[in-house]
Amino acid sequence: MTQLETALAKADENIPAALDRLFELLRIESISTDPAYAEECVKAADWLVAELTDIGFKAERRDTPGHPMVVAHSGGEGRHMLFYGHYDVQPVDPLDLWDRPPFDPAIEDTPKGKVIRARGASDDKGQLMTFIEACRAWKETTGELPGNISILFEGEEESGSPSLIPFLKENADELKADIALVCDTGLWDENTPAISTMLRGLVGEDFTIHAASKDLHSGMYGGPAVNPINVLTRILAGLQDDDYRITLPGFYDGVPEVPAEIKKQWEGLNFDGEAFLNEVGLSKPAGEPAYSALEQIWARPTCDINGIIGGYTGEGFKTVLPAEASAKVSFRLVGTQDPEKISASFRKYVRDNLPEDCSVTFREKDGAGATTLPVEAEEFALARDALSAEWPNEAIFAGCGGSIPIVGHFQEILGMDSVLIGFGQDDDQIHSPNEKYALRSFEKGVRSWVRVLDAL
Repeated sequence: MTQLETALAKADENIPAALDRLFELLRIESISTDPAYAEECVKAADWLVAELTDIGFKAERRDTPGHPMVVAHSGGEGRHMLFYGHYDVQPVDPLDLWDRPPFDPAIEDTPKGKVIRARGASDDKGQLMTFIEACRAWKETTGELPGNISILFEGEEESGSPSLIPFLKENADELKADIALVCDTGLWDENTPAISTMLRGLVGEDFTIHAASKDLHSGMYGGPAVNPINVLTRILAGLQDDDYRITLPGFYDGVPEVPAEIKKQWEGLNFDGEAFLNEVGLSKPAGEPAYSALEQIWARPTCDINGIIGGYTGEGFKTVLPAEASAKVSFRLVGTQDPEKISASFRKYVRDNLPEDCSVTFREKDGAGATTLPVEAEEFALARDALSAEWPNEAIFAGCGGSIPIVGHFQEILGMDSVLIGFGQDDDQIHSPNEKYALRSFEKGVRSWVRVLDAL
């Protein structure tokens, strides 16, 4: 047997004990957003330090103004890899919707196979433990950890990561590596692994249009008095044309087309946009007609009105002309679109379309640009080949409709790219009652990391 085959066999042999270890971690109620669970977060960090130390890492808990970080190093040779995960979890409310206690993990049979049921099973304790168990398999078969590995486990990802950026800046020299490995994503489907390489950015605008000094009776003032809801809706309606293209000047600056090779991969997935929408009671894709539904989600920018507030919204009817009206608008960004330029263009557009008797106030919102990762880099090809060797279908380079802030922070602060590999599934119910992680995802996730570490 080759060294890789021996390590894979050890990973399989270890699964019962690996599940026992995962269950120990899942029993720790590390809810980061609730101060009542602060000691549990410390307990989880200490548990991870002990596990990493046990398999040969030099590991320690690093306290922050919030919850602790866990930092570990193997001290090996070769390409330096930084693995990131988070040990904190979401609150469990509403508790009455859980079929079993959320911190009492168990293996359950489902129509789709066996699953691990518990809060954090998929997001992110089950995922980060696949990496630890892969390292364990290598150590137990070769006597050494597989290469030059550093680990960063965070305890505040589910509560906004307030300590993360200062920690990265203060420890940049120690944490900077050749490549980051992030396990907080998912499979394309149960047989197709994915490496996420495009993450959309976000700009949010929250604004109010002001008109009269008070609410007015529509019978007395309707006609000559400007209605800020009418003004607001006209402005919002003008943000898109009939082909769903955003009309803001300069909006598409920096929007790239999907490379032909990547587009071919996506077409091979046979994604059914209509079936995808049918699941939520819709029937036809409503975005830019020149792009498939999958391209719209992964690789195109958007403008969405997320809320409109104004006038009387209670029971019954009140014929009022409101003094003000508000809206919340978000833009998903791709490529090199500049969040500050998008925000400035939007605000100018609103001001330019205000009638004389109206004014506007904007509430500041943080924005973030999109992240595009270099699929042409050697690490991405090696990781893709390693995943393809483990799963029934070849791994794909996928997009992601949302954002994963840590990836941008690694680029901006540590100057390194990230390979995003995860084994979650769309129905894992993360952040919801009855969260689960497929047992197969855990088992093959460990084997996948054994292969990726061998390749890298």
